[in-house]
Amino acid sequence: MFKKKNQPYYTNRHSCFLLQYHLVLVTKYRKPVLTGPVKDYVYQLIREICNERGYNILELNGEEDHLHLLFEATPQMAPTEFVNVIKTKTARFARRDYPAEVGKYYWKPYFWSSSYFVATVSEQSLTLVQEYIKNQ
Repeated sequence: MFKKKNQPYYTNRHSCFLLQYHLVLVTKYRKPVLTGPVKDYVYQLIREICNERGYNILELNGEEDHLHLLFEATPQMAPTEFVNVIKTKTARFARRDYPAEVGKYYWKPYFWSSSYFVATVSEQSLTLVQEYIKNQ
């Protein structure tokens, strides 16, 4: 991620920005797959994906059947492509590394619902969204 230089916005050579997103992903059929080691593994994979892309995670939490991710991204980020990467990588690796845990809910190669929620977060609502996610 670009640096905040004693200001609330990120800067680079040609722009100044602050893009914060609230993303919600739901498991297929709302099955309670995100528990124990599967949850920890999926959350770690999401942290790695964000780190690789230079995105700053502000909050990550959820329940057994969904997760919330609050993060800062660059202007080049395409939300649809980012969601696709997260869903594909986490589903593939979770099914590969935890076949018994995931397999007891899905006999087909499912993990995530095809839908998702994404919204931008304003500076005024950032604290409210962070608290909401913490209390999941």
